[in-house]
Amino acid sequence: MSDGPDRSLEMLTTALDLEKKGKVFYEKAVSTCQNDLGREIFRMLMKEEIIHMDRILKIYESLRAGEAWSEDWRSIKPDHKDLRSLFKEMAAAHGKKIAPTTSDLEALDVGVDFELRAISFYQEHLVKTTDPLEREFLEEMVAEEKTHHVTLSDMKLYLSDPAAWFLEQEHPRLDGA
Repeated sequence: MSDGPDRSLEMLTTALDLEKKGKVFYEKAVSTCQNDLGREIFRMLMKEEIIHMDRILKIYESLRAGEAWSEDWRSIKPDHKDLRSLFKEMAAAHGKKIAPTTSDLEALDVGVDFELRAISFYQEHLVKTTDPLEREFLEEMVAEEKTHHVTLSDMKLYLSDPAAWFLEQEHPRLDGA
């Protein structure tokens, strides 16, 4: 891979493709998921993939025009608070009554794998950059993809073993332990 703007443009092209695939996956998961909580989480993840695509396009167009990395991408943010906190609130509101289907759990596995690949992709490019604004962008993308991964992992535990999820989240103390 070449250095400078060409390297960044190539990275952004691949990142855009990765985010498009994520959007398509989450869009399908929304339509096939059998429970309301899962559909809502997949819908939020789909929206975050769109936000990632918008950021990437903003940067890509700027670099293609011969401009340097800028902070403009920062203005494109999710319209909700932290996804992981939101999931915890939603899961607590739904209680322990959701019965997942095998396809819901399989979709979560695919999503977890997808997010791990996205984390690896952005981390790989993070070590190659010397531009501070590009570094900030990549660090933000890694952090957001990690949040997606943790949210999906939490949701899988919640759906497959709600009692264990509540035990983990509520941090109860066992007397005599």
